[in-house]
Amino acid sequence: MNGPVWLLARRNLLRSRVRFVASIGGVALALSLVLALNAIVDGVSAQLTSYIDQSGADVWVAQTGVRNLHMAASSLPDSVVEAVRRAPGVAQASPILYATETISANGQRKIAYVIGLPSDTTMGLPATVRSGKAIPGRGEAVVAEDFARQAGVGVGGEVTIFGRDLRIAGISVGEGNLLNTVAFVSFDDFASVRDVAHVVSFVLVRTTPGASANAVTKAIEQSVPGVTALGRSAFAQEERQLVMAMAGDVITMMNAIGFVVGLAVVALAVYVATLAGRREYGLLKALGARGRVLYGVVLVQAGLSVAVGFLAALSFTAALGLLIPAAGLPLALSIEPASLVTVAVVATVIAGLASVLPVRQVASIDPAIVFKRGVAP
Repeated sequence: MNGPVWLLARRNLLRSRVRFVASIGGVALALSLVLALNAIVDGVSAQLTSYIDQSGADVWVAQTGVRNLHMAASSLPDSVVEAVRRAPGVAQASPILYATETISANGQRKIAYVIGLPSDTTMGLPATVRSGKAIPGRGEAVVAEDFARQAGVGVGGEVTIFGRDLRIAGISVGEGNLLNTVAFVSFDDFASVRDVAHVVSFVLVRTTPGASANAVTKAIEQSVPGVTALGRSAFAQEERQLVMAMAGDVITMMNAIGFVVGLAVVALAVYVATLAGRREYGLLKALGARGRVLYGVVLVQAGLSVAVGFLAALSFTAALGLLIPAAGLPLALSIEPASLVTVAVVATVIAGLASVLPVRQVASIDPAIVFKRGVAP
């Protein structure tokens, strides 16, 4: 970068504090909107598969054709568990029961993934237990913190699942999302209430060290009839795609609108700031600065505005990501590197184009005219 150009751009940007604050503030607010919406979309997408991602299972085994949890029903004979354990590459296999059910307490109701856990399982457990225990016993349940907070219940309180009142034995963190929550009950309670003796919904598999999930899924499907096996990441991807296809259109549209509006505001802020400095650019022209120097100054100035505004917006979004969970809202913001790069690059290009337009007029002015009449603001 040309040293004088850099210095001229910085001096121009800082010449008027009011103009500097207005320019940077406008860019920062606009980019905050864009980054926050992107973080919400990425966070919602990640939350949709939080239970699968944190289950501890390398492979999920389901009834033939079942490839996700949402709005799915999988039913397998419990003899499948032992058959899966004998498949090559399987270190551990544990069953769970699963259903989508309404959970309620103190007048609060929410749709929940209800998971029936065996007492000796090491997979499919709540990722983090804030208080109480992770595996519920007979007559007990572990519920997500977001639901417990909304309902005003805690360990020792009661929650209704499957039409039965269960004592809350634990409060978990990290499985819920905007669409539903997750609750855990004992395997035996689930089986008796739903009358599913000798049946399991899914078999969670942990592979032996060094074994690839893809190889183990193929081995299971070849050796165990009537099942579909998917690696954890593939199972999560199927879940994410289905739910986003059903409920993600509105979120995606809002994100797209916010992206366009935010970048439009960035362009306007940079354009107005550059327009306000046309007198300075005209003076540079009159003093002999060539067109490429003028363009260099405004482009560097636009880049500085976007850079400072971007850092401010990123700080705001990160703070928002901490405040929302602290407020008890079932929403997690996820700041993804790919989104950051996309926003930064597009915003820089838009700002560069917006800043160049006013300077084109100055660059084409005869220096003699600048000395005689100046440059109109």
